Amino acid sequence: MLYFESDYMEGAHETVLQRLIETNLEQVSGYGKDHYCDSAKEKIKAACNCPDADIYFLVGGTQTNQLIIDTMLTPYEGVIAADTGHVSLHEAGAIEYTGHKVLTLPQHNGKIRADELDAFIRTFWQDDNHEHMTFPGMVYISHPTEYGTLYTSAELEHISAICRAYQIPLYLDGARLGYGLMSYQTDVTLQQIARCCDAFYIGGTKVGALCGEAVVFTHHNAPKYFITRMKQHGALLAKGRLLGIQFDTLFTDDLYFKISRHAIDMAELLKKGFQEKGYEFYLDSPTNQQFIILKDEDLIRLKKQVVCSFWEKPDEDHTVVRFATSWATQKEDIEKLMEVL
Repeated sequence: MLYFESDYMEGAHETVLQRLIETNLEQVSGYGKDHYCDSAKEKIKAACNCPDADIYFLVGGTQTNQLIIDTMLTPYEGVIAADTGHVSLHEAGAIEYTGHKVLTLPQHNGKIRADELDAFIRTFWQDDNHEHMTFPGMVYISHPTEYGTLYTSAELEHISAICRAYQIPLYLDGARLGYGLMSYQTDVTLQQIARCCDAFYIGGTKVGALCGEAVVFTHHNAPKYFITRMKQHGALLAKGRLLGIQFDTLFTDDLYFKISRHAIDMAELLKKGFQEKGYEFYLDSPTNQQFIILKDEDLIRLKKQVVCSFWEKPDEDHTVVRFATSWATQKEDIEKLMEVL
């Protein structure tokens, strides 16, 4: 079988595994209070050009989204997101489980629009009955989005300015951040994200780590007693070194960015192959996720040899299917896929 289902089908980059082996018998303090976590934090601060950042390491994306949203909101606030956002659709109500409503905006190729965000918040405050409603307390975006699309620099700046105007935090889900930053079609940098957002995370699970996400609060604005809140959520890993070592390795010699660029190169090769064979794209994605429209009968045959992701049904006879490349995808994998197609 050929696997293009997602970008976390493999274990971890060999350099990360080797570093874990080399440090395996070393004894260090737990809960992230070790020199590997400290070193990783300093490297991430430097990469973000954000010396005032508070950085914490968590295990997975849903855990990270739930914890950040819950701890940054008051009990009467909700989080604004695209109706296709990960917190809206694919986190099993994890946000609502903490008592916070997800307030949805229409999506435009996976993104929210600044003008619609402004109108939504303005309408809330103009409503004389707003004290009986869920307050918009935070804005959630993902980069790349669920559709592999990217915010432009201007779009990010505009959304950030609206959040500042209404004094609510902007939070960016960076589960696939490396693939967004290394796209050939982006004008957004890690430093700009750190400047525009109040919190974001750098995804490791999908970008070369066994597991792990690096949460960045950009201006010493981590919620009070955040470690305690992490533990309440079951999110404080006793062997915190396992996360620190991985991120320390990924942010040494630009490894995180190099392997992310490899995934983009493989995605470009994949896209070219689809184009040459005349497949219809659902949308134009500049990152490692590519979406094509298949006849259902063709998809049934394809599944006998290829694992890919169902995305949505545009009509009764067709299915949108996602193919994802990763840091580990090889050119030979794509050549074999093209032979199958």
